[in-house]
Amino acid sequence: MAPFATMILAVPAMLLEGSGVILWFQTHDSIVSSLIIIFSSGVLAFCLNFSIFYVIHSTTAVTFNVAGNLKVAVAVLVSWLIFRNPISGLNAVGCAITLMGCTFYGYVRHKLSQSHHPPPSTPRTPRTPRSRVELLPLRLNHIHEA
Repeated sequence: MAPFATMILAVPAMLLEGSGVILWFQTHDSIVSSLIIIFSSGVLAFCLNFSIFYVIHSTTAVTFNVAGNLKVAVAVLVSWLIFRNPISGLNAVGCAITLMGCTFYGYVRHKLSQSHHPPPSTPRTPRTPRSRVELLPLRLNHIHEA
């Protein structure tokens, strides 16, 4: 998706920030180094999107969102600890509630995974693999079953 976004946004970027884009290209020794930077950015964006889909496939969308909230809270706390960025009292309370909620969610998920029977409120979805064989591509899955 990122390479397509680069191609789509190239025209507006040239229209709105043409001199800045041209100056950025001129600051590099060759156009190859600029293209490598753009291409590697697209590859990293693809890897990020792929890892997001893999995490959601392996866990649940709720777990992914809880992890995202945890990431934001930890980033705020780390910026406060390392860079001494000011945090209001309300932000500190929000971070504390977020950290406690994520910890509690992780604890409950861990306890549920240890129980032998999943609770009725968490049905298996088609994308939740029941065995490692289901992770194989469809063609290999039929070969493995035969």
